[in-house]
Amino acid sequence: MTKIANERRELARARCVDLTGYVCPMTFVRFKLEIDKLGPGDRLEVILKRGEQIQNVPRSIKAEGHQIESVKDENGAFRVVVRKGKQ
Repeated sequence: MTKIANERRELARARCVDLTGYVCPMTFVRFKLEIDKLGPGDRLEVILKRGEQIQNVPRSIKAEGHQIESVKDENGAFRVVVRKGKQ
């Protein structure tokens, strides 16, 4: 299987959490609760809305030692793929 096919399969198994219904700081608190359920190297897909969420949450994710693999704008909602760090 190709590297791209493997990555797609892995992403399909990633957990997904929609945080668009929350306001800061609860947005990051909800993210933390979800990422803590995963092991190092696992992926979490997070859906954020435009404005404060997409400005603040990725910064906090990086500060926690996680890696942002991609950010896709889907008509005002952002799909952010995060790989959990080795904490």
